[in-house]
Amino acid sequence: MYQADRVELAHGGGGRKTQQLIKAVFQKHFANNILDQMLDAAIFDIAGSKLAFSTDSFVINPIFFPGGDIGKLAVYGTVNDVAVSGAKPYYMSAGIIIEEGFLLEDLQRIAASMALAAQIAGVQIVAGDTKVVEKGAVDKIFINTSALGVVRAGIALHPAKIKPGDAIIVNGSMGEHGLVIETSRRAFTLATPVQSDCASLLPLAQVMLQFGDKLRCMRDATRGGLATTLNELAVQSGLTFAIEQELLPISPTVVGACKLLGLDPLYLANEGKLVAIVDPDCVDALIREMHLVKGGENTCVVGRVTCDLPGMVELKTLLGVWRVLPMLEGEMLPRLC
Repeated sequence: MYQADRVELAHGGGGRKTQQLIKAVFQKHFANNILDQMLDAAIFDIAGSKLAFSTDSFVINPIFFPGGDIGKLAVYGTVNDVAVSGAKPYYMSAGIIIEEGFLLEDLQRIAASMALAAQIAGVQIVAGDTKVVEKGAVDKIFINTSALGVVRAGIALHPAKIKPGDAIIVNGSMGEHGLVIETSRRAFTLATPVQSDCASLLPLAQVMLQFGDKLRCMRDATRGGLATTLNELAVQSGLTFAIEQELLPISPTVVGACKLLGLDPLYLANEGKLVAIVDPDCVDALIREMHLVKGGENTCVVGRVTCDLPGMVELKTLLGVWRVLPMLEGEMLPRLC
């Protein structure tokens, strides 16, 4: 039953209720000129260096899933927030809360996974904290990671830089991570197996940064999926994001499974997909470069920025009809990351 004076699962889903909670509680009490930018990472200057800092907590269930685990996700999830902010991450911290009775074998497996992911991403885990709580006080294991990176000289990505006519680009198929988590929970077997796209976006982000001011802004499309990510950008830029269904890279397996399960792939979480807003003059060259990098082989344009409906997202359906694509309402799937 809905209770207006209580936190709900939907408040953690990354959609409209998450935004409302952040504004009503955290921005209200923590407001400052860095936090109020509401970017994937905080950007600030210290001693003449421009730095990016981000933190994230991971409570995914199940903790092991096809294509990854909570450890791999905890490293890449935070690395990606720094990477799409225009920075190269160097150092990380890891705070780990463990339920009493958790198998040491599983803890070793998670730690090894984190170490491998950090090595691949080129970061070092240099600080951390471990807590153990009574059985039932936490579900198996929760992990918080923070990352610090350096922003490349001359780079200043921001939604305010987006212009009408800019291209909307994604680097591959949508909805795989969310679908994997949901099918794992339900023990639902797909005829064509799907794996989580959990991966570092740093190599792709670094390629895009070579295009300087032609690259307006990047985001990783995690909780709330592509639709919610675009809605956030539309609100922050005051422009319209118009995408076309026939251009969207969604695999037939994801489409078919979503129909069976009553899910919408545009709202499913991704953990290895970025959205970039790019000057139309450099689109072809940028996509050619992206195609040469692992994870960027399927990079494509999915739409354009307009000013028809400021602050909103439009979808052109396969029938040729335009409809508004709203921000995620409620909670589609809890504990996806």
